[in-house]
Amino acid sequence: MPTDEQKQALRPVCKFSQDEVDAVYRAIHERRDVRDQFLPDPLPADLIERLLGAAHAAPSVGFMQPWNFTLVTDAATKERAWEAFSRANAEAANMFEGEKQALYRSLKLEGIRKAPLSICVTCDPTRGGDVVLGRTHNPRMDVYSTVCAVQNLWLAARAEGIGVGWVSIFHDADIRDILGIPDHIEIVAWLCLGRVDMLYQEPELAVKGWRQRLPIEELVFRDRWGRS
Repeated sequence: MPTDEQKQALRPVCKFSQDEVDAVYRAIHERRDVRDQFLPDPLPADLIERLLGAAHAAPSVGFMQPWNFTLVTDAATKERAWEAFSRANAEAANMFEGEKQALYRSLKLEGIRKAPLSICVTCDPTRGGDVVLGRTHNPRMDVYSTVCAVQNLWLAARAEGIGVGWVSIFHDADIRDILGIPDHIEIVAWLCLGRVDMLYQEPELAVKGWRQRLPIEELVFRDRWGRS
């Protein structure tokens, strides 16, 4: 039974208004991974603070809050990051063949250079101590929690009219060296943020023929794996 103090910490649950519900679903379905459409305008400090606040409000296993956010606006630092990405991107292109390789090379991935702000999101697995509630049998729960923070930021950014692009093509050691990230910290995402005036109606990779969204009916099972 909850104590009187715990009861005082509770409050009644009410459904959002229909307009608020619609706005949540709109942000989810209209979120896009922006690669090239960034405008150069700097983002106001209060806007960045709101986005970081949304990220920090994410759920985390054991309430360990393992995330850190390194904001990058320095042109020289972003250029070094772009060079690291370019080297890895050339390697990635060679992993595909034929038409797939040509399509890959045609994709514009200029977020690091164009976006006025980059945020490197990291995970500190030591933050909750050696034994963390909820992580006792799955040590990756800290990283999963950090990804929730990324999603929170992304949805808040969409609601604010801000584009976000997730750069994942780089060697970990390169970004670690550029930003001086300690060895025990895990790099989860390099995010490019900036204002946009146009977004694809569907995910860009679907529009450009890389891959289409899978039917949800094929992905939902009931009571047992594979049972539809």
